[in-house]
Amino acid sequence: MARLSGKVAIVTGGAKGIGRHYSLALAAEGARVVVADIADGAAVAAEIAGKHGADAVACWECDVSDEASVKKLVAQTVERFGRIDVLVNNAALYATLTPRNYDEWDVETFDRVLAINIRGPWLMVKHVAPHMIANKSGKIINIASGAAYKGIPRMLPYVSSKGAMLAFTRSLSRELGAHGIAVNSLSPGYILSDTGLANTKHVEEERVAVRNSRAFKRDGYPEDLTGALVFLASDESNFVTGQSLVVDGGSVNN
Repeated sequence: MARLSGKVAIVTGGAKGIGRHYSLALAAEGARVVVADIADGAAVAAEIAGKHGADAVACWECDVSDEASVKKLVAQTVERFGRIDVLVNNAALYATLTPRNYDEWDVETFDRVLAINIRGPWLMVKHVAPHMIANKSGKIINIASGAAYKGIPRMLPYVSSKGAMLAFTRSLSRELGAHGIAVNSLSPGYILSDTGLANTKHVEEERVAVRNSRAFKRDGYPEDLTGALVFLASDESNFVTGQSLVVDGGSVNN
């Protein structure tokens, strides 16, 4: 039996990049997947429907930094599928950012990064958790980053937001544990997704140095992350909470 059979999962930022691979992986394990994104998720939804049936997927636009948008998404999910078992807080502002020194960030950009990368996951949990509490179970997976452990320079708002995600995970796991809800974070290393490769500045500044820092001397790809994601979403991790699983080929030793 598929490891997520009968489960309903929301993947924010699930339309493209690494999020697309998360959506596909959860569906392949039997989950009914809600692809939530400001980008058009029709392509990945059609791919999932073609492989697993029309009832295996829904796709709705959502800006996670906007509470009204989040409330609408959650209501649509419950109306369509009746429950929410897994939340993957993946939506984040990263690939379109241009690396710059700490004092070169403008306030508007800094605040926008934090609004999406921190306020967004909190808003999702605020409105999803009550449904999990009602079922006395659930898996919340916050996508952090190996960058938070290493203190990558010239990406200060992004790295700060991902460090906050680690603390967010630890604190939230204490609050929701009494309700049978596991809260963990998945911290990818530098991954060559299609959205990441589209920003050549990131590739130029990070790719070679990160690869050389790894125990496995190769690039990382979205497929390298999906096994860890499914583990954290499945019953196999039922006694795991408040943890961060770093998947980066051995660059970070924590």
